[in-house]
Amino acid sequence: MVDYQDAKVHVLTHSLHYGLGAFEGIRCYERADGQRMIFRLTEHIQRLFESCHICMIEVPYTVEQLERACIETVQANSFRECYLRPLAFLGHGKMGLSAVGNRTHVAIATWDWGAYLGEEGLSNGIRAKVSSFTRQHINASMVKGKITGQYVNSILAKREVMNAGYDEAIMLDTQGYVSEASGENIFVVYRGRVLTAPTGASILAGITRDTVIQLLQERGIEVVQAPFSRDMLYTADEIFMSGTAAEITPVREIDDRRIGDGKPGPITKIIQEAYFDQVRGSSDAHPEWLTLVE
Repeated sequence: MVDYQDAKVHVLTHSLHYGLGAFEGIRCYERADGQRMIFRLTEHIQRLFESCHICMIEVPYTVEQLERACIETVQANSFRECYLRPLAFLGHGKMGLSAVGNRTHVAIATWDWGAYLGEEGLSNGIRAKVSSFTRQHINASMVKGKITGQYVNSILAKREVMNAGYDEAIMLDTQGYVSEASGENIFVVYRGRVLTAPTGASILAGITRDTVIQLLQERGIEVVQAPFSRDMLYTADEIFMSGTAAEITPVREIDDRRIGDGKPGPITKIIQEAYFDQVRGSSDAHPEWLTLVE
């Protein structure tokens, strides 16, 4: 364990210069019974290893070791609820693009982080705008990895729409289909069915996205994974976004067009309630998704 103020890296850290690294975002919740549970920890750490494998980064630990380190970091900080950020990166040594032989470091930080898109947005929905920045093509970047440098694309999109007065950016793929938001997956409710971009598209295969699909299907709500166009956003009955940081956030407006009646719709409310009962409530439907801290 390293004190917060002492967590430093060398200025020539390779990942700082070239963006080759991988990370995860994970949440720990205090549930209704007072127990602290990390949500889908194993799946997040497994994806971290997958991202590193995509980047040809050798992680000097096992999945089990990093899971244990996450638990111990939450314990050391005495958080009841928190956000966890495991990060694998290449240290200093060789510069240039290859940097073969540079040591791989893994850091895990935790902090108190509330609703990513705001409590107001979580309750009443956010305003979004389609960005002029396109989500990377599946052969231009490795879209299934949470790779640090690739997020510059999302940062530019997010800053663009925030400067225009919106809460979040929506990104299209290179064919013009809806991909994802700057850091969330997108779900569209249209005439009783829920649509989301397929896993094979240029989206991150979100763990919260997978959670949402399972919870909806268990409640008899059809989920269709297929490409859909920008104008389907405008004509949707409901839209919501999912992500570890954003959790389940409704969208009330896109490109100055009201979505539905401009309020979170019934299916959005169903999945919000199901999700928060799973992570923070008393649901015992998926014990395999919960890792006890204490």
